[in-house]
Amino acid sequence: MSEEIRFYRASGRYGFLSSLFAEAVTFEGRVFPAAEYAYQFGKPTSPNVAEWLMGAPTPSLCAQAAHALFVWQVKSDWATIKVPRMRAVQMAKFTQHAYLRNALIETGDAVLMEESTMDAFWGIGKKGAGRNMLGLLLMEIRDELR
Repeated sequence: MSEEIRFYRASGRYGFLSSLFAEAVTFEGRVFPAAEYAYQFGKPTSPNVAEWLMGAPTPSLCAQAAHALFVWQVKSDWATIKVPRMRAVQMAKFTQHAYLRNALIETGDAVLMEESTMDAFWGIGKKGAGRNMLGLLLMEIRDELR
């Protein structure tokens, strides 16, 4: 059985795996203070709301504000585009910073798991059986970067 690396938030040894990790990412021609901002910028239908999200003082607050958007404020195809967007943002993060790329590669063949009990899509969820999409994307990116 492969080793598991569990990460959550942007702290601890593997905090760099989190989208909340405070390292600037250039994405779609814009510099964002963390991957989470770049990801959430693509969610609202209104450019004004997207800019408002960018004013959040931390990546975590940006995410929380984006989760609180009403359904009509979210792009109608968000469910379809959110995974490819997250993948592209993470690829940007790990290709723009050599130390992050190296740290990701150094996780070897470990199974990467976002240990979020609040999110059963990007993380493992409350019961530990979530989709872990962020972990899966990071393992794909790790394989590509090797």
